[in-house]
Amino acid sequence: MTTTNPQLDSAPISNQSHHLSNNQSPQPHHPQPSRLKLTYDILMIIIISIDLLLISVDAILMSNFSTHAAEWLTIGESLSWYQNTVHVPLRTAGGFFTIFLIAELFVRWMIAITQQTYYRWFFFPFVHWYEVLGCFPQLRALRLFRAVVIGHRLYQLGYQVLPQSWIDRIKFYIDLLLEELSDRVILTTIQNFRQELTNSDTHKSFIESTVARNRDEIEAALLSVLRTELVPKLQALTTDSGGGNILANEVGNAIEEGLANTPELRRYLRMIPIAGGLIESQLQHVGHNIGENVVYALNERLLDPKILDSLMVEIARGVAQINTDNTALDTLISSIIDDSLTELEAQVKVQQWKHQDMLNL
Repeated sequence: MTTTNPQLDSAPISNQSHHLSNNQSPQPHHPQPSRLKLTYDILMIIIISIDLLLISVDAILMSNFSTHAAEWLTIGESLSWYQNTVHVPLRTAGGFFTIFLIAELFVRWMIAITQQTYYRWFFFPFVHWYEVLGCFPQLRALRLFRAVVIGHRLYQLGYQVLPQSWIDRIKFYIDLLLEELSDRVILTTIQNFRQELTNSDTHKSFIESTVARNRDEIEAALLSVLRTELVPKLQALTTDSGGGNILANEVGNAIEEGLANTPELRRYLRMIPIAGGLIESQLQHVGHNIGENVVYALNERLLDPKILDSLMVEIARGVAQINTDNTALDTLISSIIDDSLTELEAQVKVQQWKHQDMLNL
């Protein structure tokens, strides 16, 4: 009978290879322990629990607190009788139980070597470190860990070691403890990080290294935004609904107005008899058409999907190579970092165990 780690013990080394046909799928196998093994586990958890109970009671009754409490309750004689009569035999019995645990651990080690339970023969004491340390009288509290391991294995096998309400409550307090400890660590780390960022040299170095490491990601993100947001708006300029005709008409009107407001041109045209005014009018009309055609031609060439995409790539690459020695950039990144840390702190401070407690576990 062995009391071993559930994860390692359930995976013994085997030299045989098993082949499955194409129509078969591997099925999980959970070997059921023998009745003798279960009986031994239950017996050991009872013995360890009794031993730990006696150790705890003895430690309490031998303490100064118990002496003062006994005097206050006027039961000092009974406490003295225990200390003088029962304490020594109880310690002797505890010593014999320690010897039993050492022998039992050694026997299980030999069985593990014989059955090749672990990859190397010397792995056993490392896997069962809590049992090895629990053999020392000063570390007898670790024997509780072995009782917990046995109880957990029995629970996995479907045996109700403790009432389900007790198990739920134990899990709740373990989660509470771990959450509070982890929250304190995270909040302390955030506070230390904030203090580091107050140092101008550290802050500048942090921004430079962050931007330098992520230039490719920055370029990819900018290019994605430009392709998604800017390119459709630029391409919409060539349509009537996007204002393409309005832009072309305004450029044409500007050229027509420019020709009309050119005194030299008007003076030279008026020197031509009869046809001068007509030529001036037609020239302004032609200028208007030229302006519209130039806008349409520019839109057709510059807003070509290939050319436009190349332009967006160059813009994104140029922005990604931004100089980090920039006050506005430093302020922006500082604000983003501070807001992120604030949101993280707020999320960490939410005590999730209170929500679990509302479930009346």
